[in-house]
Amino acid sequence: MKIYTINGQIELLSGLHIGGGDTEMHIGGVDNAVIKDPLTKKPIIPGSSLKGKVKSLLEYFYNIHLYCHKSNSSDYELLNVKHLDNIQDDKTKNKAINVIKYFGAAGTEKTNEYGVSRFVFRDCYLTDDSARALTDLSGSYTEIKAETAIDRKTGTALRGSLRLYERVPRGAKFDFSIGIRCFEDDNIDEMQKELLTGLKLLTYDTLGGSGSRGYGSIKITFNDAALQNQFDKLTL
Repeated sequence: MKIYTINGQIELLSGLHIGGGDTEMHIGGVDNAVIKDPLTKKPIIPGSSLKGKVKSLLEYFYNIHLYCHKSNSSDYELLNVKHLDNIQDDKTKNKAINVIKYFGAAGTEKTNEYGVSRFVFRDCYLTDDSARALTDLSGSYTEIKAETAIDRKTGTALRGSLRLYERVPRGAKFDFSIGIRCFEDDNIDEMQKELLTGLKLLTYDTLGGSGSRGYGSIKITFNDAALQNQFDKLTL
């Protein structure tokens, strides 16, 4: 096995909110805090959030999700090996197999058939420059955004609907690192292209919560110039 690593930065083009799952409520505090490094208290982008969103986008991009219906339901469930039997189109089936190989399958059922997941998404940490810039500007790594629900009849805010959301401000940058495990029968060029496709889709979509309300727009840059050139030329 060989391990390749792709490094770069994620720049926020709009405020980012990835929930931290607060265990305490504070009077006058925010309703939805962002997840933070417990040691530094700086916001982070969990590798699980990045991996999950990229995997989901690829499933939709290749229409794999259409074969992942829950029993007797119109809802979709996470891709697993059992869903491969539902796919008759060879091209779509091969894409689904690749997604399972690269990202892993939901649950544990028959996952050993394709071995361990090939992509390793590590937690993304705020760059030192961004941390300094944010604290110099406001004394904090985050911002608080107030939101209210609107009454459709009157066009005014509903009483008691005010919520305070914590976000990482636009312009902040995070370092990211993604490992690629390449085994004897794997094709590193194919795996790398699939990863870049997923990351490209992410720049067209959003990361984190409340994307439909303007949150989570991002830009991705790579430390490797050749990889950046390949990414820039990638069309979907």
